Amino acid sequence: MINQSDSRFWDKYIAVSKLYKVRDSALRWYVRFAEQYISEHEGLPLDQHDAEQVENYLREKSRNPKLESWQFRQLVQALEILFVEIVDQAWAKEYRWQDWSATAATLPDDHSTLDRAYRPLPVAGDNAAMSAGVDGDGNLSKRIFEAFPGHVNATIGQIRVRNYSIRTEQAYLGWLFRFIGFHGMRDPAELDESHIAAYLEHLVTRRNVAVNTQGQALNALVFFYRRVLGREIDGRIDFARSKKQRRLPVVLTQAEVRCLFEYIGNPTHNLMARLLYGCGLRLMECVRLRILDVDFGYRQILVRNSKGKKDRVVPIPDKASEQLRAQADKAKRLHAEDLKRGFGKVFLPEGLARKYPAAEAEFRWQYLFPATRMSTDPRSGVVRRHHLHENSLQKSIRKAGNEARITKKVNCHALRHSFATHLLENGYDIRTVQELLGHADVSTTMIYTHVLNRPGVSVRSPLDQMPD
Repeated sequence: MINQSDSRFWDKYIAVSKLYKVRDSALRWYVRFAEQYISEHEGLPLDQHDAEQVENYLREKSRNPKLESWQFRQLVQALEILFVEIVDQAWAKEYRWQDWSATAATLPDDHSTLDRAYRPLPVAGDNAAMSAGVDGDGNLSKRIFEAFPGHVNATIGQIRVRNYSIRTEQAYLGWLFRFIGFHGMRDPAELDESHIAAYLEHLVTRRNVAVNTQGQALNALVFFYRRVLGREIDGRIDFARSKKQRRLPVVLTQAEVRCLFEYIGNPTHNLMARLLYGCGLRLMECVRLRILDVDFGYRQILVRNSKGKKDRVVPIPDKASEQLRAQADKAKRLHAEDLKRGFGKVFLPEGLARKYPAAEAEFRWQYLFPATRMSTDPRSGVVRRHHLHENSLQKSIRKAGNEARITKKVNCHALRHSFATHLLENGYDIRTVQELLGHADVSTTMIYTHVLNRPGVSVRSPLDQMPD
């Protein structure tokens, strides 16, 4: 029997926590989290606890939006130390502690899923919105908005009226701010093509940026001068252009993909990785899937509002069908529990939220891959469960690639590249692959034919022609 009030018990707990590289300043919080768990299960000895009790406890604590992500991760590790090291429970050594920690992060207010709904056009005296998620230099953002609020608001307005993505908005504002900062905070209306050329050449000669980065900066500045100031300048800018590098995508073999899946132990991440490869989904397309997007009757997934503001349909892989049904059932149970506790609402874009005010609590609008933790709407104070943070899936796939000893660069997009290449290898035509990938232009899809053709690979090396 373990005497949990014994000072030797907590001395050992602190000593073991240090072996887990817990900082001295955090030790008291680890002890407090462990003590809180014990006090809430008073009367039941620790060596009689099981995985289900811990699971229920963590699920309940995850509904507390006041518990920050870093605090929740501390809670998870505090219980891991308690049951793995101190109580020495067999089930604890196999329990999914890392899964809880990896998925603990909630979406920040400036995440691309939420940002525009949370952030209206900025107004004078409130610069917090301008400093978040624009260019990494909040001070520059504030100074420019204070100096040129009309330019900033007009740019945001022109972007939003064209329904550009929030990431395009953030990127364009960032380039405009850096351009103004480069020219000493001068009014961009007083600058001309030579100033734009000087900045674009600076990006190449001093910053050594890639051609796509320089091209994005040019697009942002042309957009500002054309749409905000009403000046056509695109054809009159004379500057040194960065040379475009021709890079072929990283493609995994089917054997490597199969091996990768074997090393992704988290069932949710494993399913998401299978959808990235089996459906050719982009990372954010996968994490933002909602229940109503999955049609088991027609065996297809509707990918909504993807790159280019387009919808497309992709087939559900037969080998992922059962996992997908199980994930939908899991999301349904979680949603039912949330409703019982007075939660159960999900983020909806502004237009849908106004048109269908009751939809946010309906199961069909819930995310297929819900977050472990809940978060609070910073404006309304409504507690919601968003989708999993994409970082958790990215880390899981990179880790699996390393553990599988795959020497190629393994990431989420490599699975999409592999999807396209393997379809072409199996004889599907380029137009079909284009539709499945959601490419606007077939020339974008043609990159995968270069991977297949590989000029020169069929040539026999002269080394092989030498006699032994």
